[in-house]
Amino acid sequence: MGRDGGKPLLLLIGSSARRSREFILRTVSRRYALWLLQPAPVTWEEPYVAGSTQVDNTRPELLMEAARGVAAEREVAGVFCYDEGLVTPAAHVAQSLGLPGNSPETVTACRDKNATRVALERAGVAQPASIGVRSLDEARDAAEKLGFPVVLKPRGLAGGMGVRRADGPDEVESAYRAASGASYPGVPVFEVPVLVEAYVDGPEISVDAVFFEGECIPLAVARKQVGLAPFFEETGHEVDAADPLLSDPHLLGALRASHAALGFHTGVSHTEFRLTANGPCLMEVNARLGGDMIPYLGELATGVDVAMAAADVAAGRRPETAPSRRRAAAITFLYPERDVEIEAVTVREDHFPPEIHSADVMADPGAVLRLPPRGYISRYARVISLADTMEQARTALLKAPELVELAGRPVEESS
Repeated sequence: MGRDGGKPLLLLIGSSARRSREFILRTVSRRYALWLLQPAPVTWEEPYVAGSTQVDNTRPELLMEAARGVAAEREVAGVFCYDEGLVTPAAHVAQSLGLPGNSPETVTACRDKNATRVALERAGVAQPASIGVRSLDEARDAAEKLGFPVVLKPRGLAGGMGVRRADGPDEVESAYRAASGASYPGVPVFEVPVLVEAYVDGPEISVDAVFFEGECIPLAVARKQVGLAPFFEETGHEVDAADPLLSDPHLLGALRASHAALGFHTGVSHTEFRLTANGPCLMEVNARLGGDMIPYLGELATGVDVAMAAADVAAGRRPETAPSRRRAAAITFLYPERDVEIEAVTVREDHFPPEIHSADVMADPGAVLRLPPRGYISRYARVISLADTMEQARTALLKAPELVELAGRPVEESS
């Protein structure tokens, strides 16, 4: 630590979970020196960082003070953050140091789904009808006003956490409890904490796009698989370099209009849509790289390093966006059949077909995985496939449950 080899320095605001985000540091550290700001000491991040400062990075005033301390000793090229709970504090740092990025108000509007809805309504971007509520009675009234089915979701979360569909009045209470009870570190709880929205039918997709000097370039379109109904747990994604949506004028128009309405002009965002008979309907905008390894799938499929593009823009450098290959990559996440305490998860590499790129354990012995609404993102493994066509990649993932063995002890659902 402490040696950067002359690389431009980025302030890294939080490192997040190793299993899901290490690929970002592995690639970005090849071009940039990273100075990590987080409350915990450096552990797994050590090979990738040039130095660190221990600070409560959820508090903008403390984070800005620590960042100014680093900037007083070193030349800082930019601020880099991909953690949902930290993007707003990171925006304060970039603004205070005069570095590239979006304003804290813009990032907050992306994180606050109600603020997103208000901005997009003014801009005329297609989206679900939405009503913010602060109680179960208000949720019932909103659902009756919108008409069933409806979707209830936390106002500030992402990744499908706490999102539940209600098909009739008798399902509103359980959906409200799920939406109001979900939380994530660093994400604020709003006074009006839950949104009730009209259900929009159609395939779900996400777009990781880079914005730089007025340009909007989609880098990876991921077609989402969801499961564990009536919840919307994200169980997999497919990224195809040949996906026609990468150049679809209606989708690109919605991307540009939504980000302009929010004031988002610099960086990589992760925007989710449903594809309806009337065109793309925007579900949410996230001011960060996509989760669930989507940027990694994008690189496997197209050769475009989405994480590096985000780092480049943070440093004020034009990103490299030209595809260098044309393949199909997909990921599936394995969930237990019921709530379980993990005893062992074993990857059977000897069973891999040629199209399986990798399989990784996501839960350690002793971990308790609870299915929604008792827990979310309760995955014990992930499997990635890479092939010449999406049909081949998709077929390979059908074998995923055979490639990873789960040994566990059932736990009581009520405990």
